[in-house]
Order: sequence, then C-alpha cells, then structure tokens
Amino acid sequence: MDKRVGWALAVLAVFVGWWQWGGYGVVLALTVVVFWLLLQFYRALRVMQAAGAAPVGHVANAVMLHARLNTGMTLLEILPHTRSLGQKLSDPPNEAFAWTDANGDRVEVTLVHGRLTQWQLIRAAAPEAEAAAGADAAQAPAQPGA
Repeated sequence: MDKRVGWALAVLAVFVGWWQWGGYGVVLALTVVVFWLLLQFYRALRVMQAAGAAPVGHVANAVMLHARLNTGMTLLEILPHTRSLGQKLSDPPNEAFAWTDANGDRVEVTLVHGRLTQWQLIRAAAPEAEAAAGADAAQAPAQPGA
C-alpha cells in the first residue's frame, strides 16, 4: 500500500472516531493505527531475521525466483522468495541486488525508489554443453585445401 494512502486512512479513522464518539473515538482510532504499525514492524523484523540467517546473495533456485518477480514489488516482498539478503550491486535511487544459485544462475534486480522496475536472469554456461561443442569441433573432418 502507498504510504500516502495509509496515512490518509489513519487521519480518516481519527476524524471518524472523533465525529462518532468524541475523545474515546480518537483514542480507539489511535490504538488501531499504532497496532497496525506494530504489525508492519513485526512483519519486517521477521523477514529480515529469516533473510539474515542465510548466506548473502544465495538463493535455492534462481529460475524460480525470476518467475515469481513482478513489477512494483518492494525489497520486503522479494526477500521471502529469496530467503537471503541480496548482494548489493549499486546504491539508491537505482538500487541493484543479485542472487546466485548453486548452478551459477544469477538473478539481478533493479529497484527504483524502493520498487522493482526490472530484473534479469543470467544463466550459467552448462559445462556439458561446452564439452560437447568442443568434442564436436575436434571430431569434425578437416576440409581439403584449407
């Protein structure tokens, strides 16, 4: 949710509380707003604690992470998919992070003003494919007159 919408709803709740029940309504509205902020803080704390326990920049499967990303996601929404903090590639306002899996595949994301704008999957070259290409080149017959 956009911060402006959240604060507008908080102000609206305080106004409606005052209008309906006076001082008691204001206290109730402020209690609800503080409770909501505590829930958001606890959620962020849990995500960061789980991500901080894993190696930086490592993800179980880069291809699956790439498939789960959507434009507009925040880093707090990306971290539960990665279960680790990303390797930082650049600073704000165009922050870039990268995660690599055990096969060498890599996902690089770019956040502009805290929102995901672009991401790319960089596949590692398969050693079997390189070995097969080298073997085919070695077995190819020489061209006469070359």
